[in-house]
Amino acid sequence: MHPILKSYISVADMITQTFGRNCEVAIHDLTQPERSVVYVSNGTVTGRKVGQSFDYLISQVLLSKKFKDDYTANYVFEAANGKKIKSSSSLIRNSEGDVVGMLCINYDLTLSYLIKEEVIGFLPESNQDKMTADDDIPNQDVMTIIDDLIDNIIGNRDVGSLKRKDNIDIIRFMDVKGVFLVKGAIDKVAESLNLSKVTIYSYLDEVRGKR
Repeated sequence: MHPILKSYISVADMITQTFGRNCEVAIHDLTQPERSVVYVSNGTVTGRKVGQSFDYLISQVLLSKKFKDDYTANYVFEAANGKKIKSSSSLIRNSEGDVVGMLCINYDLTLSYLIKEEVIGFLPESNQDKMTADDDIPNQDVMTIIDDLIDNIIGNRDVGSLKRKDNIDIIRFMDVKGVFLVKGAIDKVAESLNLSKVTIYSYLDEVRGKR
């Protein structure tokens, strides 16, 4: 766990104790993307476990039209256990301004939907942000975060000695995590892996065909 993130453990526990058994807080170390979850308070809500990776950092946080001041609040997703979850995520930076982690609050909406009329003001709007072909290119700060994330995923691997299977595994992980939803990511990945864009597209077609 990145040293800066240790100070957020008590914050995570405080939040779950405040909002009760339907609330879960996860801390991610984004310097190790493939096993980013380093702490979970009340993991019974989504089943989050230490050692897992992030899911919605790119699609629901960085690419959200609501993303501002390093956080996105009140986006909704369906967890693997079928629960509807309202979530808010905030990036964590070091003293140099680099993104090193993320704190995510997940709240189980099951009970809220059962009594929707009484708590309608609490529920988020149903229309979730989605990127379309007409959306603007992400701002420079988001691109910097994505660039760093790509570098962290590749890590210390010697790209010159990577075999085809190794590259495909890296592309598959990036695709699942939403890296290629960001305009310009193909170019960055191709450059980082010392591969052509055509090769990256070919690998993407292959991994998407095998899902």
